[in-house]
Amino acid sequence: MLMLTTMAALATFGAATSDIFTEKVYGAELPGKYKHPACIEQLDNGDLYISYYGGSGEYDLDTAVYAGRLKKGGKTWSTPKVIADTPLHSDGNPVVWQAPDAVVWLFYNVRYGDTWSDTRIHCKLSKDGAKTWSDAFIVGEERGMMVRSRPLLLNDGDYLVPIYHETGHDRENVGADTTSLFLRYNPKTNQWSETNRIHARLGALQPSVVQMTDDYLIAYMRRGCGYELTSNAWMNRAESHDGGKTWTDATETKVPNPNAAVDFIKLRNGHLLLVYNDDMTERTPLTVAISTDNDKTYPYKRNIAVGPFDYAYPYAIQTRDGKIHIVYTSHERTQVNHAVFDESALLTER
Repeated sequence: MLMLTTMAALATFGAATSDIFTEKVYGAELPGKYKHPACIEQLDNGDLYISYYGGSGEYDLDTAVYAGRLKKGGKTWSTPKVIADTPLHSDGNPVVWQAPDAVVWLFYNVRYGDTWSDTRIHCKLSKDGAKTWSDAFIVGEERGMMVRSRPLLLNDGDYLVPIYHETGHDRENVGADTTSLFLRYNPKTNQWSETNRIHARLGALQPSVVQMTDDYLIAYMRRGCGYELTSNAWMNRAESHDGGKTWTDATETKVPNPNAAVDFIKLRNGHLLLVYNDDMTERTPLTVAISTDNDKTYPYKRNIAVGPFDYAYPYAIQTRDGKIHIVYTSHERTQVNHAVFDESALLTER
């Protein structure tokens, strides 16, 4: 398995330095050239686990959900294996999450028509540390529902799963009436409930969420519509003031968004981390910003990937040793990359 040194990473990604390690994990040399939205999770045993969907292309029926792991203390990622493959349908956007009861959840999208607006969310469970998986089951029957971001364990013990309802039947244009929402799961009763939908001027999709207090939650979202040049397309933001049960409609921030995914997490020290493409039209650079004042400002900002390619769909976690890990795809959706750094690598930047 190819692992880039820091100097090699600098040559490839144009942003790695001695305090940010970047590696190519999986690329076009593996079967299934297409490799896109990737996620990462630290399992209970300390292993790191990366999942993505791959195949011949985004809409091809041979796409499946793949996953590989880096064992605790190891230096080489395992060869990825298929963990979900729906016959006669294309699969997409896996999200792997370790729940507090040691059950690992796999959410992913299955397309039932020509576009992602014909999608349903499927799910599998693992009780042996993501070694084997249950049969798939559908989480909701409504077409157009999709996942992309990491679930959140709420302070009251419920699980909050960020989802979105994508509209429109144009592969190059996400409907402006696309909305974000959340599924809430009570692990004591095994009951699911659904929040209200978050609307925005250009659509709001792929929400990422943090909990600030028992009642106050914040979500950032990608905008929708097309990919044409624009000077008026911004990242969306919404709030909940009742523990995530209901949400405001989205307001537009001053952060640009080129119709590309963002991620948003709270670090254990209470600081907030936002990762996004800091451009109106291009999925480069890939930028990480830190707020130390509860989302009021983000004065610390640093590009972790810059260059002629797309660096997209970031997915961030903080592992138990305090390190920040971000996975993202690049090179025309053929490469899964992994960046690791301490928060201090950003706090020196302004």
